[in-house]
Amino acid sequence: MQVEIVPCLSDNYAYVLTAPGSRQAVVVDASEAAPVRAALQRSGLELVAILSTHHHPDHVGGNEELVREFPRARVFAFGTDRGRLPALTDGLSDDARFDVGGFEFRALHIPGHTLGAVAYVGADCVFTGDTLFVAGCGRLFEGSASQMYDSLNEKLARLPDATRVFCGHEYTAKNLEFAAHMEPGNAAVRAKAERVAALRARGEPSVPSTIAEERATNPFMRCQSPEILEQVAEDLAGDRSPQAVLGAVRRAKDRYR
Repeated sequence: MQVEIVPCLSDNYAYVLTAPGSRQAVVVDASEAAPVRAALQRSGLELVAILSTHHHPDHVGGNEELVREFPRARVFAFGTDRGRLPALTDGLSDDARFDVGGFEFRALHIPGHTLGAVAYVGADCVFTGDTLFVAGCGRLFEGSASQMYDSLNEKLARLPDATRVFCGHEYTAKNLEFAAHMEPGNAAVRAKAERVAALRARGEPSVPSTIAEERATNPFMRCQSPEILEQVAEDLAGDRSPQAVLGAVRRAKDRYR
């Protein structure tokens, strides 16, 4: 799978996916039409599908305009987002599999940030929208801490370690700063922060990460870490379950400078 990273808005990423030698393109999260259109035109590609990870406008703002230009393009999202996600044609269920653009994708329902959030797994990649960020996770706008825990740790963390993680925003440097605050003894966090700082200094994106890197550095996937438990102990009210810890870490991140 060839993945072109397309910066959109102030810090969003859309992704243009193509198979070698193909002129068909699949776009993940068409945040706005113009940058996606430009990427398609540069390579002479025909848009055949948009994979939307959730309904928020900064991820679907380009759907309708692009579908007008490419009327045969299908728009995929989780089925419960029908009626609030523009131009949706194919509503998905958890673990649904479908073929488009020369790829087989699997949909993983990953509620937490929103109730209809979905990740797309294809080839050696997973596109996670705003549920799993590099070294972070999205705010709990609609779902619960328990749902977010299961999405991150029971679904995404069980993908193969080498799976490349492509998320919805460039939040990585700040996320790693918070991860170091929560787990100061984690050498993997410090090393990744140095690598990301070098990438960003060159104007390069911090994506992709990998599932193995997220398990090693992402505080929301490290809820059993003694250091993290110590950091949030006063906020747990006696409940030291991993789900409660994730909720406390999320609240700490919401308050973080």
